[in-house]
Amino acid sequence: MAEQVLDSVRSKYGSMAESSLSNDHAGVKAVAEAFGYSAEELTSIPAGANMGLSCGNPTATAHIRAGEVVVDLGSGGGLDVFLASKMVGPSGRAIGIDMTPAMIDRARTNAHAGGYSNVEFYQSTIDQIPLPDSSVDCVISNCVLNLAPDKRAVFGEIARVLKPGGRVAVSDIALKHELPEAVARSMAAYVGCIAGAISIDEYRSGLIAAGLEHVQIVDSGADLNAYAKVENQAGCCSPSMETGSPFQVVSEPCCAPTKEAVPSFHDELSTLLSQYDINAAAASVKVYAIKPVTAA
Repeated sequence: MAEQVLDSVRSKYGSMAESSLSNDHAGVKAVAEAFGYSAEELTSIPAGANMGLSCGNPTATAHIRAGEVVVDLGSGGGLDVFLASKMVGPSGRAIGIDMTPAMIDRARTNAHAGGYSNVEFYQSTIDQIPLPDSSVDCVISNCVLNLAPDKRAVFGEIARVLKPGGRVAVSDIALKHELPEAVARSMAAYVGCIAGAISIDEYRSGLIAAGLEHVQIVDSGADLNAYAKVENQAGCCSPSMETGSPFQVVSEPCCAPTKEAVPSFHDELSTLLSQYDINAAAASVKVYAIKPVTAA
């Protein structure tokens, strides 16, 4: 089942990587700005690094300093890696990890076009990070941990690669309430960043079990409907928020099918999200944690 999930995620995000979506698309830019990126940040990096897939801006809260080593789990087109590279400067490194070959190719193309000399991209799943123990000052991620089938393995890898005193600054999707069964059982909803999400309490306990401390998970209050700003996008999206019942049926899907996506997944996801207000159950969260300086 886990391999089926990973294959589905690779297929979807491979299609995204090969699409023409970029910061030059007004809707893509609007999504990023809705989740905390400034116009200045977005224009400072290659346009193709942003595909409207974010659910937050981890670099804004990671307190990244010059000379540090920062790793981005699920780095996509390189958006957060490129922003981090400016913060760590020539004496630091910004490293992207992504399991989708087309995403790695797109990120490396963006890096070459932007003339970045302190960035690296590696193809790997995030439950097997190809970095040495205690080699990273800060782990960031943006709407990706929810896609990992084995989240406890990911939390363990984060703790392993962090230096003592190193920190986690992640933007992700987590659950406030149980999802409707039709959504929870949908592979399309999993690939669409929803069904694979765990509860806020599970997220917290998983990080603590991995040996991290000072764990904070904060609901950003961001409206997940922002994904609908990208016309014909196959990324994560949700319907218009309504008041009343937590899973009130809404009348229109948030986004239309795209020729650049994997039709079967996107069609099913659009149908599901036209029926349920996912904002009632899911939230964009900011996740913080620190690796202890000394072992307990």
